[in-house]
Order: sequence, then C-alpha cells, then structure tokens
Amino acid sequence: MAGRAGGSTGRPPLTERRRAETRMEIAEEAVRLFVAQGVAATTAEDIASTVGMSTRTLWRYFRSKEECVRPLLTTGLEILEERLQDWTGECSLAEAVLRVHHVEGVGAHVAALGDLVRLCRDEPGLRAVWLEAHHDAEAAFAAMIADRTGRSADDLDVRLEAGVLNTALRLAMEDWALRSDGPRSQSFGESITRALRPVAHVFATEVTPS
Repeated sequence: MAGRAGGSTGRPPLTERRRAETRMEIAEEAVRLFVAQGVAATTAEDIASTVGMSTRTLWRYFRSKEECVRPLLTTGLEILEERLQDWTGECSLAEAVLRVHHVEGVGAHVAALGDLVRLCRDEPGLRAVWLEAHHDAEAAFAAMIADRTGRSADDLDVRLEAGVLNTALRLAMEDWALRSDGPRSQSFGESITRALRPVAHVFATEVTPS
C-alpha cells in the first residue's frame, strides 16, 4: 500500500515484506486445499501443516480458515490503489485505471486467484471474505478520489464514483475467472478494460492541484 515506510524506494521494510510473503503462501495453500478437499473438509490445522507452522501461529495471521485467502483477493486492489496515488488529473480516473498494468503482482498467482474467485460463488464463507475485501477497497477508493479532487469522502458523487469503480472491478474479476478456462477466455487486463469502458463517463471529475 502507498505510504508505507521503506526508504527512498518506497518499498515496505524487510520484515513486512516477509510477513506479506508468508500471508500469500498461506493463501495459495489454502486455496489448493479448498479445491482438492472442499472448504468444509479443510481445517485450519490442514492449512497450517501444509505451510509448516502451528495452528496457533496461523491465527496470528488470520482470523479464520476462510480469511486465509484474503491476500489473493486484495493483491490486485492494493496495487491499483497504490498506482492511482500518482493520478494527477491529466486524464479521467477511468483512463488512469485502464493505464495500470493490472497483471503486475497478480501474474504469479493468477491460477490460484482464478480458482478462488470461482470458489467464492458457491462457498458462503469465502464469498463473505470477497465482499468484505471489496467493501474495504471501496472506502479506500472514495478516500483517494476525495483527496485528489478536493471533495469529501462522504460526498454522494464521490461515493458513487468509488462504488462504480469497485463494482466494475469486482464484476470484471468474476467474469474473468468464469471465462479463464473456457473457449471465450480473456486475460485479466482485458476483462478489467471491458468492464470499465462502459462506465468511463462517470469519472469526469478534475483533480485539484496540490
């Protein structure tokens, strides 16, 4: 996420990066087990054992076995939020989003992400994590839009813009996951572009000069 300490490079501290890597490893193993065994049949002990840690340690990272998948669901959203911090208003918000290389940070985990989004359709616990992740992202998008356009995050127009952006991204990911293994498959980036183009007119606000 933008704004974390990490020296002149803007990268997070080593310990934070290692924690993030561990969280992602847990997420990928959890998805693998959920696909192979089913969510109900997979225990927190199974996930912890697979990544070589105790269940007690696992709970230091996540609140529940379903919550273990959250890093996969939020990686793309966090990258997008970070990249949009550099949005200066030379183009619309939608155009700025379309310029982001959406596979960055997701490419290495794209197979697991596709499996997970498909699982979210039928597994209420995973679906709840998926919707919570997007709820949090929507608030972050609203704060970013408000900051860059000199408005309040509580402004209805700001909330609508954040909501449209968030919903378009969620539906794009769901559509991509459903199509990724079929004859009508399309790339992750293509799905996002397809979802945002029809709603680009919503983001016509100008950025307030800093």
